Amino acid sequence: MSELSIDFCGEWYEPALSEVFNIGREGDLEVDDNPYLHRKFLQIAHYDGIWWLTNAGSILSATVADAGGGMQAWLAPGARIPLVFGQTNVVFTAGPTTYEFSVHLKTPSFKQQSSDSDAVGDTTIGPVIFTDSQKALIVALAEPMLRREGTGFAAIPSSAEAAARLGWALTRFNRKLDNVCDKLDRVGVVGLRGGGGKLATNRRARLVEHAVTSHLVTAADLPLLEKMKMLQEDEE
Repeated sequence: MSELSIDFCGEWYEPALSEVFNIGREGDLEVDDNPYLHRKFLQIAHYDGIWWLTNAGSILSATVADAGGGMQAWLAPGARIPLVFGQTNVVFTAGPTTYEFSVHLKTPSFKQQSSDSDAVGDTTIGPVIFTDSQKALIVALAEPMLRREGTGFAAIPSSAEAAARLGWALTRFNRKLDNVCDKLDRVGVVGLRGGGGKLATNRRARLVEHAVTSHLVTAADLPLLEKMKMLQEDEE
């Protein structure tokens, strides 16, 4: 493995130190023939002794996180971020599809240390506490990504599809989605609101990106979907 390697769908790429590595619909890593995806979206390059990830697009953003979910950043168009972890996960959405690749550094400049005594909260992220039904909503939207193994791509369910997965009416689903996005927005999770305080049109995609990369939900939470559906059937 070279100093920096990229894993996408089990295929590995090794950018050269002296060249800019382009990721998008075209480039060194051709993600997908998706008309919603920029031809050149993300770039990885080495300068000033550091590897950098740059958003070279004009519309799409990406969620960048370390493998443990402890650090997360939203990479807007024109922004750049240093790649300092042993593994950095990059997730982004173009149209109905969400993609993920991972960047691996052989000699990372930043290493995280975890303690066996670190607490793990199943329904808490920072000061946010979710009810079981709110968490189930997140799991329903993230289900395709949670069931996928490794890096790659997945289609995010529509609100109607996720509501049906839970056995809910669409109005109930949308109301709870509003509540979840409001909670995360209040603690500084960006991308869930548009201008003027309005909810963002692509908030489902941003919610999934945040939830998966921060480990707010994991594959271990998938049984919650059947639990919620059974509860709904009992109520009816």
